[in-house]
Amino acid sequence: MSEVHGLFSSAVSFQKILDEIPMGAMLLDSDRRIVAVNRALEAMTGFVRGDACGIRCANILRNAVCIENCPVEKGHFDLESEPCCLDGNIINRDRQKVPVRITVAPVTDVQGACCGYLETVENLQQVEGWAWKAENAYRFGHLIGNSPQMSKIFQAMPMIGLTDSTVLITGETGTGKDIIAEAIHLASDRSKGPFIKVNCGALPETLLESELFGHQKGAFTGAGENKPGRFKLAHNGTLFLTEIGDLPLGLQTKLLMFLDDKTVFPLGSTQGIKVNVRVIAATLRDLETMVQVGQFRSDLLFRLNVIRIHLPPLRDRTGDVLLLLDQLLRTLSEHAHKKITGYSPEALELLLEYSYPGNVRELKNIVEYAVTFCGAGKVQLAHLPDYLRLEHARGIGNTSSPLQEFTPAKQAENPERVLPHIVSEVPLSSGTTWKDMEKQMILDALKQAKGKRSQAADALGWGRSTLWRKMKALGLDT
Repeated sequence: MSEVHGLFSSAVSFQKILDEIPMGAMLLDSDRRIVAVNRALEAMTGFVRGDACGIRCANILRNAVCIENCPVEKGHFDLESEPCCLDGNIINRDRQKVPVRITVAPVTDVQGACCGYLETVENLQQVEGWAWKAENAYRFGHLIGNSPQMSKIFQAMPMIGLTDSTVLITGETGTGKDIIAEAIHLASDRSKGPFIKVNCGALPETLLESELFGHQKGAFTGAGENKPGRFKLAHNGTLFLTEIGDLPLGLQTKLLMFLDDKTVFPLGSTQGIKVNVRVIAATLRDLETMVQVGQFRSDLLFRLNVIRIHLPPLRDRTGDVLLLLDQLLRTLSEHAHKKITGYSPEALELLLEYSYPGNVRELKNIVEYAVTFCGAGKVQLAHLPDYLRLEHARGIGNTSSPLQEFTPAKQAENPERVLPHIVSEVPLSSGTTWKDMEKQMILDALKQAKGKRSQAADALGWGRSTLWRKMKALGLDT
C-alpha cells in the first residue's frame, strides 16, 4: 500500500486519505494512466480499483469530455496553469449516463515538473438533487444510494412531503419502507406532530380495531376505561400502517370510511371524532392480485394508491451495495469503538456477489455481525455469517440457489418468511444441511439481539410466532 511520509510523525496510508474524499477522485501518471482511485469513484463508475489501475482514464470515465475536450491532450497545462473544470456525462459500467463535473489539476514533483494529474469527478445528480437527504442522511443510513431508482425517489420526496395525499409504499421485506415513511413525515409540515406506526398483521381483528380506533369503557369484556386509538394519538401528524395487506376485510371498510370523512368511531360509541391525520401505508404483498381474489377492497386500494412509491430490491440497485457496505461499516465500527478499516478482497467479493434476499436489512445485519467478530483491521471471510461462507465454499455466488429463488410472489404468499421452505436435510458441504444453516442463522440473530426474541425475529424478517415455531422445531426453545 502506498504511504505518505513527512506530513505526520509516522507514515499514513495514501489510499485511506483518498477514500475520505467525498467525491470521485483518481490519480493519473503523465501518460494519463490510472495510478489510484477512491471508493466514491468505484461506486460511481462501477469499476473497482483492481480493474482501473493501469488503464487510461478515458476508458473508465467514458465521456465526451475525454474524447473531444481533454485538457491534458490539448496541452492546457503548464507550470503556471490552474485546475481545469469541465461539465459532461460519464457512462458507468452498467451503461447508465451520469452527469458530472470533472476537475483536472497537474501534480508536480519537488522541482516543479509535471509528473501526473489529480482528477476529481462530482456527481451532479446528487448536487442537483434533494437537499433534505443531505440534511438528514445521518438519521437514515438506509437512504444511501446513487442508483437511478433511488435517485428518483429522493427527488420526489420534497413534493410528496408538501402534500397531504395518502401514500402507498410497496417493496420486498427489508427494502426500507418504514424509513421512507418516516422520511416523508419529517419532510412534511407535519414533522412536529406525532409519527405513529401500527403493524396491521401483529394483532387479531378485535384487538386491532381497538388499537386503531379506540374504545369506550364497557365496549367489551376487559374494557375498564376509555382508550384513545392510534388515529387519535396521531392527530396533526402521520399514521403509518405497515403490512396493510394483512388488514382484515372488516377493518378495511372502517379505514375506507375514515379516508372519506376523516372521522373515527371508537368501539362502543356512536359519536364520531374528527382527527387531522395523514395516512401512509406499506406492504410487501401484491394488492392488485388480492383484489382479484377478494382479499382486499378495490375501493380502498384506489384511496391508498394516490401516491405510490415502489422500493426496488437491493439486487436491482446498481452500485448501492458498495456504498452501503462502506457507510455501514464506518458507522457500526465507530459505534463499537473499533478500528476496522475495510474488507479483505475475498470478503468484499463475496459481499458484492451475494443477492441479499433480505435486502438492506439483511446487509446491515451482515455488517453488524462482521463488526461484532472483527477486532480490528479488515473484515475477513471468517468474520462473515456462516450461511454466507457456506455459499462461498459451494461456489454459489450469484447463481440460482434456494435462497435466491425466493421471489416476491412467493414471499407475498407468506410475508413472515424471508427464506423459502427447503427440505431441511438437503446436504450442503462437509455434512452441513439447510437445517444446520437455519439453526445457525437463528443463533446469530439471537446473539446480536442479546437474547431478545422479538428483536431477533425482526432482524430475520419473521414474525415472533414463526421464530418460536422454528426454534421449537430445532430444539432451541429450552
